[in-house]
Amino acid sequence: MRFLLAALFTLVAHMAYAQAAPAPTFELGKHYFAIDPAQPTSSGDKIEVLEVFMYTCHHCYDLEPFLDKWKATKAADVSYSPFPASWNGGAEAFARAFYAAEVLGILEKSHEPLFKAIHKEKTPFKSMDEVAQWFTQFGVTKEAFLSAAQSFAVNTKITRSQQMVPRWGVTGTPTIIVNGKYRFDVSSAGGHANVGALIDFLVAKERAAKGA
Repeated sequence: MRFLLAALFTLVAHMAYAQAAPAPTFELGKHYFAIDPAQPTSSGDKIEVLEVFMYTCHHCYDLEPFLDKWKATKAADVSYSPFPASWNGGAEAFARAFYAAEVLGILEKSHEPLFKAIHKEKTPFKSMDEVAQWFTQFGVTKEAFLSAAQSFAVNTKITRSQQMVPRWGVTGTPTIIVNGKYRFDVSSAGGHANVGALIDFLVAKERAAKGA
């Protein structure tokens, strides 16, 4: 009984500490950075959160579980989207794969598995043909995927990626962009566990600005 009471007391103490613990504070120029000039968003009335990423970036793969946890509690006035960087040949090939999957309506099914194929299963993609063949498991033909990857719609999205990533001041992945005004990475946030809190901090900042 004494042991149970002690354990209960410890649990209550931990809960009280967690409730009393102050929310993390973040500083401009240290934890996050202003995008100057601020860039337009494409999320309508919602506050836009983008993750600039590359499928081949293991840091991006490591961040996914933390982003998934944040997305599970995302407010209704917030829009989230992954945004593939395409600043070199390898990055562009997988950015085309992302957008082709989006055009074909299979992105939701293929996004996480492609990360796992590259980083967990070590699938050695050596050409766009091999990437297209991998995507056939989601009910599209190799020919349809390759055609989509070179379509006008995808070319337009690739051009936008090549334009916006430098405008946001992104130099590495993953980088989080909040409403076209702020950017930060895992390192500046102070680690993976702080990413969700920093997104919420900047979202609240934007929400307050919209209500002003």
